[in-house]
Amino acid sequence: MVDKTRRPVIWATKSKSLIDQFHSQSFSLAAMALHYYDMLVLLFLIVNMSFYGNVDGQKNGLGASFIFGDSLVDAGNNNYLSTLSKANIAPNGIDFKASGGNPTGRYTNGRTIGDIVGEELGQPNYAVPFLAPNATGKNILSGVNYASGGGGIMNATGRIFVNRIGMDVQIDYFSITRKQIDKLLGESKAKEYIMKKSIFSITVGANDFLNNYLLPVLSIGARISQSPDSFIDDMITHFRAQLTRLYEMDGRKFVIGNVGPIGCIPYQKTINQLNEDECVDLANKLALQYNGRLKDLVAELNDNLPGATFVLANVYDLVSEVIKNYKKYGFRTASRACCGNGGQFAGIIPCGPTSSMCSDRYKHVFWDPYHPSEAANLILAKQLLDGDNRYISPVNLRQLRDL
Repeated sequence: MVDKTRRPVIWATKSKSLIDQFHSQSFSLAAMALHYYDMLVLLFLIVNMSFYGNVDGQKNGLGASFIFGDSLVDAGNNNYLSTLSKANIAPNGIDFKASGGNPTGRYTNGRTIGDIVGEELGQPNYAVPFLAPNATGKNILSGVNYASGGGGIMNATGRIFVNRIGMDVQIDYFSITRKQIDKLLGESKAKEYIMKKSIFSITVGANDFLNNYLLPVLSIGARISQSPDSFIDDMITHFRAQLTRLYEMDGRKFVIGNVGPIGCIPYQKTINQLNEDECVDLANKLALQYNGRLKDLVAELNDNLPGATFVLANVYDLVSEVIKNYKKYGFRTASRACCGNGGQFAGIIPCGPTSSMCSDRYKHVFWDPYHPSEAANLILAKQLLDGDNRYISPVNLRQLRDL
């Protein structure tokens, strides 16, 4: 392309013939055309290097994080659902710097564990919520978040919220992402990227107890017909099939969180009118029973799925340690929600604009009646990233990234 602001030199000395003038002018135009062609090629290369930078350029960083689960790691999918479980209202997100303190749909005051782990492992951007409009193109190469508040392993879990995305549908959504990555990178490079540069993080199971089996209004039929053993059998059977599906779509690095001490959250303490240092025995016993079966499942998958590494995050013991010794970790309370209303521990009504909110958010283990604060998430994430096999095994997350 010729610069129209500059007039090309088309005259010459009188000693030059018309042919000389013609050849001179043609040579100049050809040289200029070649210059612009070179510039276009250079621009094309720069754009492609930028586009695929987070595929080839991160020798020591995590390429993509694919996050599945419930409200502990939901980054905004429920914003796009007609559901009773939403966190895109203030003061949720008040300490989330990336949004300037505005709510994003995260069920905490700041970052989730998934956000913190991704940052620490060198992930270039937060995993984008699958249902968000910008979950397209090169944005998905940093990872995608499929988690949904109220979601669980079982399809019936969370129906009290009307809408939520259970694990089966979350994996259906990943199959869409998987095809998109094929188109972006080509099938061979996409397969390598998923297998070697991506971590699949699954935090699920608590709602299957809290908002299914233990929910009197909706679960009384199931609880009469199903013993805890039978219900947990169903959970493990479903979860095995779900994790195997992800493996069949080239997932190879997995971290699976077990169920935390759900009997110790402010909601359970409040509705059961417990003292500050008490927890609900039945809820915790169910969690421990499931966790024992999950540990066996993880060992089974490591034995039976070639090339895969399934890491078990012992969330139950880790959260129990923080709750029991909260003062050691700099907290003022491990029983009262910072944001919420109702009862001794502000544990009945979820966090919203009319909720009471503490002034010392980083002194509370719990942000709301159900979810940890960012301060607690930072402590939990640190142990999962660099801790020993008390809380994360057979390797920690930094070691998993580098496999």
